[in-house]
Amino acid sequence: MSAEQVSSLCEQLVKAVTVIMDPASTQRYRLEALKFCEEFKEKCPICVPCGLKLAEKTQTAIVRHFGLQILEHVVKFRWNNMPRLEKVYLKNNVMGLISSGTQSILEEESHIKDVLSRIVVEMIKREWPQHWPDMLKELDTLSKQGETQTELVMFILLRLAEDVVTFQTLPTQRRRDIQQTLTQNMEKIFSFLLTTLQQNVNKYRRMKTDLAQEPKAQANCRVGIAALNTLAGYIDWVALSHITADNCKLLEMLCLLLNEPELQIGAAECLLIAVSRKGKLEDRKPLMVLFGDVAMHYILSAAQTADGEGLVEKHYVFLKRLCQVLCALGSQLCALLGSDADVETPANFGKYLDSFLAFTTHPSQFLRSSTQITWGALFRHEVLSRDPLLLAMIPKYLRASMTNLVKVGFPSKTDSPSCEYSRFDFDSDEDFNAFFNSFRAQQGEVMRMACRLDPRTGFQMAGEWLKYQLTAPVDTGPMNSKTGEGLCSIFSPSFVQWDAMTFFSESVISQMFRTLDKDEIPVNDGIDLLQLVLNFETKDPLILSCVLTNVSALFPFVTYRPEYLPQVLSKLFASVTFEVIEESKAPRTRAVKNVRRHACSSIIKMCRDYPQLVLPNFEMLYNHVKQLLSNELLLTQMEKCALMEALVLISNQFKDYERQKAFLEELMAPVAGLWLSPEMQRVLLDPEAFISYVGADNKIADPVLEDPSGLNRSRISFCVYTILGVVKRARWPAATEEAKAGGFLVGYMPSGSPIYRNPCTEQVLKLLDNLLALIRTHNNLYMPEMVARMGETFAKALDMLEVEKNAILGLPQPLLELYDSPVYKTVLERMQGFFCTLYDNCFHILGNAGPSMQQDFYTVEGLATQLLSSAFINLNNIPDYRLRPMLRVFVKPLVLSCPSEYYETLVCPMLGPLFTYLHVRLSQKWQVINQRSMLCEDDAADDNPESQEMLEEQLVRLLTREVMDLITVCCVSKKGVEHNTTAAVDGDDDEAMATEVTPPASAELTELGKCLMKQEDVCTALLITAYTSLSWKDTLSCQRTTTQLCWPLLKQVLPGNLLPDAVSWFFTSVLKGLQIHGQHDGCMAALVHLAFQIYEALRPRYAELKAVMEQVPDIQRDSLEQFDSKLLNPTLQKVADKRRKDHFKRLITGCIGKPLGEQFRKEVHIRNLPSLFKMVKPSLETDVLENEDGEGLNALFEP
Repeated sequence: MSAEQVSSLCEQLVKAVTVIMDPASTQRYRLEALKFCEEFKEKCPICVPCGLKLAEKTQTAIVRHFGLQILEHVVKFRWNNMPRLEKVYLKNNVMGLISSGTQSILEEESHIKDVLSRIVVEMIKREWPQHWPDMLKELDTLSKQGETQTELVMFILLRLAEDVVTFQTLPTQRRRDIQQTLTQNMEKIFSFLLTTLQQNVNKYRRMKTDLAQEPKAQANCRVGIAALNTLAGYIDWVALSHITADNCKLLEMLCLLLNEPELQIGAAECLLIAVSRKGKLEDRKPLMVLFGDVAMHYILSAAQTADGEGLVEKHYVFLKRLCQVLCALGSQLCALLGSDADVETPANFGKYLDSFLAFTTHPSQFLRSSTQITWGALFRHEVLSRDPLLLAMIPKYLRASMTNLVKVGFPSKTDSPSCEYSRFDFDSDEDFNAFFNSFRAQQGEVMRMACRLDPRTGFQMAGEWLKYQLTAPVDTGPMNSKTGEGLCSIFSPSFVQWDAMTFFSESVISQMFRTLDKDEIPVNDGIDLLQLVLNFETKDPLILSCVLTNVSALFPFVTYRPEYLPQVLSKLFASVTFEVIEESKAPRTRAVKNVRRHACSSIIKMCRDYPQLVLPNFEMLYNHVKQLLSNELLLTQMEKCALMEALVLISNQFKDYERQKAFLEELMAPVAGLWLSPEMQRVLLDPEAFISYVGADNKIADPVLEDPSGLNRSRISFCVYTILGVVKRARWPAATEEAKAGGFLVGYMPSGSPIYRNPCTEQVLKLLDNLLALIRTHNNLYMPEMVARMGETFAKALDMLEVEKNAILGLPQPLLELYDSPVYKTVLERMQGFFCTLYDNCFHILGNAGPSMQQDFYTVEGLATQLLSSAFINLNNIPDYRLRPMLRVFVKPLVLSCPSEYYETLVCPMLGPLFTYLHVRLSQKWQVINQRSMLCEDDAADDNPESQEMLEEQLVRLLTREVMDLITVCCVSKKGVEHNTTAAVDGDDDEAMATEVTPPASAELTELGKCLMKQEDVCTALLITAYTSLSWKDTLSCQRTTTQLCWPLLKQVLPGNLLPDAVSWFFTSVLKGLQIHGQHDGCMAALVHLAFQIYEALRPRYAELKAVMEQVPDIQRDSLEQFDSKLLNPTLQKVADKRRKDHFKRLITGCIGKPLGEQFRKEVHIRNLPSLFKMVKPSLETDVLENEDGEGLNALFEP
């Protein structure tokens, strides 16, 4: 090709590139230019001369970059077809560009350096070492020319390690060849990297103070940074001996560089990777050199200097790295000490702990949190936890925790030194809040470990802090709470201190009771603290909530002094009716509601955990509750029921069936009276009467204050809450002897297990008919004609609550609103809350009825029919967000606790129609979603905004998971699932192993599963649902169903005569699943395994499966024939399972879906070179005992 042609083509290319990069170009013009450039790269025979011409130094950077891109494209896509001489020509020219074709190191653009190094690496991947043995020598020669070339050589070596070892972007054999050759030459490579680093750092240090030498110094510094980056790419995987060679020279250099501002981040990065290495303990021993005087001195002085410079991003990043280095050092010490590696506690352990504590007390919340895991490991360690230095650290650590538990440092605020750092680490206050909550939980864990070693110190500190808080004046800060004047908001200085102190005392005291023996507990001190807390009065709901937690934390002391119990009860009962302003008509805020709820749950917890202690005070407790219940408006329904639950829990301690039954009858009498009254019966049976009774058909003028039917709603809620509380809490004694003595035991099952009766059964079953009527009515409310009756104000009363929507979409709640806003602002919101809670609670009752009343519930006359005509009525109109909780809280527990005697009469008649219905429903929903994604966005109707679509789609996903989970729970017993993780295998097969997912071999059908599969229609519904769900767009559901459900279900029907069409459909469904989910490794591995199982098991009986295989895109027919003949010929010796599966996976590659980013990517083909290392396999036929030379095993034993 003539030089003119090259020149004129290059001129056109320069114009095209200029148009593409010019912001002023029109879109059409730019697209034409782009098309011209792409076609040139694909088709032009003179790419190499053009690319080289465009890459000349005289061109602009953009044009040079394009020229180099052309050369890269040639190497990636045309290399296999290029003549050898052309390859050599290109290689020599590229090496020439490195030698003299770039600007100097400080002037050259980084993207030019990057693409140039990429070209060299692409050639190495194709030719080294077999056809280019001198590559490393050539790079070494180039590096001797100067800094510019050395930096490029560093980039090449780093990129090579990343491609070959880290990202593994080339075929297995090439990868092995290159990695093994790298490993063989590692000593040379490492000494080259170290020498380069040392020489350049020395020059930089000499020249940096001399202004005249500034550019030269900068060039050396650049090479130093590049050398550190390259080292970081190798330290991760090379043999540890290279890192610790020469008395750990590398580590020593890295420590020295920590005090060099320009190089310190790179050095810390390398150090971190080195110290984090796993491997044999013996090999890791030399890393302990970092606990020596010199290394410790450098690490600590670097930290002090960086911290002393104030908050500069660069220094802060460096501090984070150093903190990670110290954490990793701690982990190494924990691994080596006390093992067989013969390592002793380092002399500088105290110094290490001091510096580590400095990070724990740093203003940055992020740095503080980074140290927690290591503290935990140190406190847990069997040798170090006894070390006097560490024990002396505990009070200091706890003191630091007292500061760290205080929630300050919100990025939007300026009330603490932490705020400045948080602005670097967090995007928003919500972000920080989520981080801080998990950080606090982590601290709680570590504090408990520390207190296990020294329980008294923690308790003493908690006591001091508690006393201080009780006497400190309240500081509400600049923001006032909307709950009332002079009250704290969640950001008030007083509240954050109370909150932190409460968390501290709770963690520390609970641990003390676990650690100390009974007679060692400081009872007097504890009781003194409890009295102080009980005598403390406050009108601030947030602080009172903390006070109640402290009462609960100190409550175990009451077990030693039961006479204090009445005082505790009075304190809690006073808080149950807490109001900021007595008799106020305004709606209660969340903070007030929380206090009342907190008091109720404290009472429940006390009765649950210490029933024997509370039992003597039962009458007092009962009278208290009766008094509160007598005033209908004093408590909310939930609060009333919580108190009744507490009474039921204590009544379980009567251990006397008749006495407890009489008590429950008395307790539930008001509920029974209300629930069974003729008016209530009328309301519960008729949807129209129900709507009118709860006030959902009223037009309301003032939606905030006016709510005429509120009392009616609360009566229904009260009944439902009470039934739930009793069903949930009433139980027979756990010990069989006690149950027998108390009259709870009524007989034994055929299997010998005891049958108990629940004292609440009679009361609850009386109310069951009306409960089912309410459920039926509630389901019918969703009928269009009923929704129409709900009038304008309440048209949306059956919709989801905003809170539920946000939870489903994963949106964070705004922080402040949680405590300061009223719980329900309008009647509509109250109505929504009522419907939502009522629906859930009705199903909670049914879900708890089985475990609670057992055979008495399961044998209710016609129970299956009653449930089908109530809970499962009008499902077509029930929205997904209501169907989900029904399956989770009712159907699942009912099925799980049902004895097998009632499968035929109750469970199968109920689940059969349900599963058939759910399959139809989900299929329709997914069809809508799939059509929606196929339609172009322009055609989508605007009446359904995107957020609504997202919500609907996410709900369908969640419902799908719920349904598949229910089917799995019903049908499959998961034995041995926990041993299902494949151990990592050393050696070269790691890329195949990374995604191996083998389902548990013992996933068998349960008794219920077999019972369901006997009924043809249910069996069909289950199989079709399971296999259709594989191609629904929900990865999680697909993976669970594939691994747990599909094969056990299909295996059950294998002995029967399946229709060929059905077999083809099952197999095709799995392949469709692969098409959609193949891009996700976990799913892909599970689906391939399932397809393989089906093909192996059914191909001998059904030739149709081969016909399906033949339709797989790009399948190699001869390879399929080979696989098939081996499968069908039973006389042939079976190849190993993994080999067969790999062969099968290669056959179906054509239908394994790819991620969007890879779907249109042009394939890169790298050819294998002649093998470097010939592995000679012994032939299988010859017996080991009879080797050719006769020198087999028997030779060893000859006399």
